[in-house]
Amino acid sequence: MRMLMHVKIPNAKFNAAVKDGTIGDKIQKVLAETKPEAVYFTEYDGHRGVILIVNLDQPSKVPDLAEPWFLLFDADVQFHVVMSPEELGRSGIELLAKKWY
Repeated sequence: MRMLMHVKIPNAKFNAAVKDGTIGDKIQKVLAETKPEAVYFTEYDGHRGVILIVNLDQPSKVPDLAEPWFLLFDADVQFHVVMSPEELGRSGIELLAKKWY
């Protein structure tokens, strides 16, 4: 299942990793392990942030994706199911509207 993963990173831990020179290695290790389809660095409410598109085979894999961010950066992580326009087209949403409206 394709998921949009939002990561909000507190400044203190990230700043410490920048200052001690380990940030690049930490980020690269997390990305190599999670293998996102896409990754974008941004900000959330004045904090560093990351948006990732990841594939989740089963719910038990959530810790594999979230724990590195929790443990390395004390980050907040949210997951949102997403679909492409083609997937939405296959969803049968028109039939649901007829059923429920």
